[in-house]
Amino acid sequence: MTAIACLRILFNPGGESQPGEVPKSKAQAVADAFLKARWRAPRKCGAVAPLAFVLADNRVEAFDPTEMQELAAELESVLFPGRQGGQVCLMTFEGDETAVLKFASLSQQELAGLVAGQGYGGAAGRVHVITADAVESVPSTPAEAKILAAEKAAAEGAPEIPPAEKPAKVAKAPAPPKAPPPPPPAQTGWWGVYDLSADAFAGSLIGMRADLLEPPPEDDDKLLKRDLVCLTDAQAALKTATFGEILVPFGFWNLTTPSAQDAYKSRLSRYPLDQQPRLVATIYGTPREASLGMLQQMRAFLKGSFAFMDLRVDDATFPIHGLPPELIDSVTLLLTGETEFDRMSTIQKFVERKHTYDGKGVRQGVAGVASRAELDACRAGGLVRVQGPAITTLLDKPIAAAEGAPIALS
Repeated sequence: MTAIACLRILFNPGGESQPGEVPKSKAQAVADAFLKARWRAPRKCGAVAPLAFVLADNRVEAFDPTEMQELAAELESVLFPGRQGGQVCLMTFEGDETAVLKFASLSQQELAGLVAGQGYGGAAGRVHVITADAVESVPSTPAEAKILAAEKAAAEGAPEIPPAEKPAKVAKAPAPPKAPPPPPPAQTGWWGVYDLSADAFAGSLIGMRADLLEPPPEDDDKLLKRDLVCLTDAQAALKTATFGEILVPFGFWNLTTPSAQDAYKSRLSRYPLDQQPRLVATIYGTPREASLGMLQQMRAFLKGSFAFMDLRVDDATFPIHGLPPELIDSVTLLLTGETEFDRMSTIQKFVERKHTYDGKGVRQGVAGVASRAELDACRAGGLVRVQGPAITTLLDKPIAAAEGAPIALS
């Protein structure tokens, strides 16, 4: 069981900004940087919608209310000095992944209604609102809110109006049609990819929002379904996303299976040929013992749609020396260590092999960069491409321009 909380930032409607208060336009980046500093690995956090963050910890079944209240109070003091411009609400919500993501997509108006005890139009669950002042259980649906109101009225002993005194029934006007429910949030999002040598963004990597809540599955069939979702959403984004490289994930072992290759082909057949020069296939789950023959087959399979092939590895000593030049274009190391010492040591091992990578003409990158220290270590070691929560949050759209700086440097 994983404990999950949704942090929502609620601004006072129509309120004027107070002196020292963080503008609404910058609150997302400020809150994200704050949470990355306070909510350290192996716990996970990430933006899933504007002014909405999911916090997860797969080591516990429920969060400590005292810790969560301290977190809400600290962030509130950062965003709203004097506490006049808004409020930070941490809502612990127990439900499945779909329900959690819908919960995270509530509008500011729906959020205010939920805080007021009116429920929301989603799946039922257990909801606690944690603010700087209190921890309160609230109904999750309108039906629960009605039951709670009826129970409260009964408990207060409200006298019943005698039949003779009851007002005559008045014909009610037909209720206005209900607004259609908001569409569910997209299953995918985008990580910005930053080029340290150019001090500019170079492109975007599509990924699954579910990874903010739970580790990716290990089953190849489930991984294939995720890849197909990413391929579909990336293809749709190509119509409007005109900047930089677009990185799309493929599972290593699925690329070796004929049935999975057929499934990939059905998506790749829709990719426009004129976009091929900017597309990068990033192959995750690459084992240390990846054979030359396998990699050559993958390159041949992907080259019709993707100009570049990137291997994503979690072993800093991946044997790049055994691969011929021009077979692959880059190797991206995924940081997985739980302590800062482990992660910095992994970066250093990767840096020590830079000479070999340069000799092969293969670019080195690092994914999962989560702090300023890790970013600085990558830059000092001459590593080129970086991505992760210290670079951008999980975005709704691909990066639109080279200008900008990683979150850790903002």
